[in-house]
Amino acid sequence: MKIAVFGTGMVGDTIGSKLIELGHPVMMGSRTADNEKAKAFVAKHNGKASVGTFADAAAFGEIIFNCTAGVGSIDALKMAVEKDLNGKIIVDIANPLDFSKGMPPSLAIVNTNSLGEEIQKTFPQTKVVKTLNTMWCGLMVNPLMINGGDHNVFVSGNDASAKEEVKEILKSFGWNDKNILDLGDITKARGTEMYLPIWLSIYGATNNGAFNIKIVS
Repeated sequence: MKIAVFGTGMVGDTIGSKLIELGHPVMMGSRTADNEKAKAFVAKHNGKASVGTFADAAAFGEIIFNCTAGVGSIDALKMAVEKDLNGKIIVDIANPLDFSKGMPPSLAIVNTNSLGEEIQKTFPQTKVVKTLNTMWCGLMVNPLMINGGDHNVFVSGNDASAKEEVKEILKSFGWNDKNILDLGDITKARGTEMYLPIWLSIYGATNNGAFNIKIVS
């Protein structure tokens, strides 16, 4: 499956690299076609990846991973041609972290809304699935790193078939089906995004990002 990865940071690099390892052609999208980080990503994958603008990547991908900084995600997606987004799944991994007042960041969208919902409202013909935004990117693609992989990843979105398709990708990353928890529609992205202040506090207290949530009942 041809996959577009929006964003050239650590998350985009990690997700894109795993997708290439699994055999998917990947185009990394950024604001410019000659982004240095994107070109470095292509170079290290020996021709198995390509680079382009956000518009190029949207046209290329059958599915889109949004790995941009959350406060810029809507603007990044608006750089794509609408017809190249319509009908496609957008896997939204981003969090709307606002660093304008320094560390720790606050949330630019909170309580009665979420970035996932804003993307869905702005691009109503897409199928937004929120997932993987509650953990460090190393765990996203390698859940076996801790506790034998026995911890949870959440999904939310309005389209049931889109969520099932994303679950299959998660399983290819190494997630066990029993640990993939469907929270419901895209409004449930509010809770997973609002987890970020707790995540940042735990990271600050432990100086370790390799931790996650396990639901015990």
